[in-house]
Amino acid sequence: MTTPALILLHAPSVYDFRKMTILRGPVSDLVPSSSIFEMYPIGFTTLSARLEDHGYPVRVVNLAARMLRDPHFDVETFVANLPSPLAFGLDLHWLPHAHGSLAIAEIVKRLHPDVPILMGGFSSTYFHEELIQYPQVDLVMRGDSTEEPVTLLMDALNYDLPLDTIPNLTWRDKEGRSHVNPMQEGPPDLSNIEFDYRRLMIAAARDMDLPSYLPFMGWMQYPIMPVLSCRGCTANCAGCGGSNFAFRNMHGRSRPAYRPPERLADDLRQIASVTNGPVFVLGDIRQAGQDYAQRFLDAVRGIEVPTIIELFRPASREFLQTVANSLPNFALEISLESHDPEVRHAFGKSYGNEQIEKTMRAALDLGVKRLDIFFMVGLPKQTYQSVLDTAGYAEKLLSDYGADGRLHPFIGPMAPFVDPGSLAFERPDQFGYHIFHRTLEEHRRALIEPSWQFTLNYETNWMTRREIVQSTYEAGLRFNHLKVQYGLVDSREAARVEGAIQEGSRLADEIDRLRAAEDQAGIDELAPRVAAVNATRILEEKSELNLPVAARRFKLFSLMTLLTWSWIRHTWMMLAHPPLRRREELRNAAVKRASSLVKG
Repeated sequence: MTTPALILLHAPSVYDFRKMTILRGPVSDLVPSSSIFEMYPIGFTTLSARLEDHGYPVRVVNLAARMLRDPHFDVETFVANLPSPLAFGLDLHWLPHAHGSLAIAEIVKRLHPDVPILMGGFSSTYFHEELIQYPQVDLVMRGDSTEEPVTLLMDALNYDLPLDTIPNLTWRDKEGRSHVNPMQEGPPDLSNIEFDYRRLMIAAARDMDLPSYLPFMGWMQYPIMPVLSCRGCTANCAGCGGSNFAFRNMHGRSRPAYRPPERLADDLRQIASVTNGPVFVLGDIRQAGQDYAQRFLDAVRGIEVPTIIELFRPASREFLQTVANSLPNFALEISLESHDPEVRHAFGKSYGNEQIEKTMRAALDLGVKRLDIFFMVGLPKQTYQSVLDTAGYAEKLLSDYGADGRLHPFIGPMAPFVDPGSLAFERPDQFGYHIFHRTLEEHRRALIEPSWQFTLNYETNWMTRREIVQSTYEAGLRFNHLKVQYGLVDSREAARVEGAIQEGSRLADEIDRLRAAEDQAGIDELAPRVAAVNATRILEEKSELNLPVAARRFKLFSLMTLLTWSWIRHTWMMLAHPPLRRREELRNAAVKRASSLVKG
């Protein structure tokens, strides 16, 4: 087994979620992972590829998934038995990991005190100066594209080079003083970044640890994989930490960095070469212009795996015809946010219902396999009644366009947080928000509140936190009834979901009362009921979000061929470059990179 230079650890949202009584709510019902957010970020893939190409083996350990799969999985014993690398890396990408990532970092630091701990991701970038003050954190890498800075950091750790020349790095020296190195603008495009997930499959075989590499619970049954069209965004949705405003202010990115369309198509083909699972193209491919979208669609023509395309705004029939011609098994996702154009506009999307319904009709006429429409609770100008009226609009859509079962409406809360760095977080008064938690520590503590009502870091001028919670449950009930009526879910499953929604609403009220009375013992007595609700997706049927997948989910011959050639290549590299000679070559290359950076 190869000794890793960097071990990337993905923590659960809350440590230890298996013991704490927390009504987590429907905060993740509309994404593949559970409410502990066990899906690790795409950046693990690109960092691993870059470092491996520079001679630094990387191991990925999805601790969250391991803990979720096995109630008896002993985190401390597992971490204690890990080899000591040059560094341990933990993602603090989205803020729901503020508790778990810091707790895992503390465990790692206690068990491997001499190994530096590196944090990275969007939330790490935003809170870097506060984050470096935690004693278990030694290094914070800022920015949206850190493949090159992390490579330079590994060089520095490996060859004892100075840290003050490494861009984007916030670090603490041996005397405990913190330093903030200058921010380097990320790459203008994503042409030199590797998104080949097959390399993680190879690493899982190399490390003989498949469970630690699985992206989320249930992935083996539903092996969905994303491809990333860009880093950055042209849109400015008010609560989004991935908006144009957030990227500009947090990462110094004046415009999105796009994956060349032919490379993006290659990413999709690489996934299709080893699995029959669906591929999700992240980001509206029209953001870079119609020529970009056309080049991508020309390059993917004929790929038959289910492919999900995002639309950030209405699309023309001509564009959708091109999609249908190139991807015979395409599905569409549209985040409509609200039935009310005024609310939608207040959140950052300026188009009317007539335009988007025209898009829906065209997509259905052209053979879209699935059309998922998403609505949100917690928006500017949105009242409790407006949330319920969204269910009425969903019924209209199903009546007009849902006869054959391809249109699926969903509703969920903007939870648990309005993202730091977003317009609503930075300018709450302008958008009618009241932000309760401002610091990283406040968000960390909020995650262990007994109910998601108190985890929410916001309320609006139109709804309190309690109203956001209760309107979500009530709208969930109405959507559930609609789905039975239109045959999208069976009545038995719908009855189970309805019971969980009603129980969740009751528990939210009971916890509210007990918390006000400071009755922690009473809250703890609710643990079995809370656990039962947490285990149920209440805003959509268990597999409603999933596209149909072929019975043969993986292309085993292709996988075996890939692993065989990888082993041959590794053996040849060892023969051609004995370890001592290879180390000297790598050291010389590292010193050269550092020297060129200083001169630059």
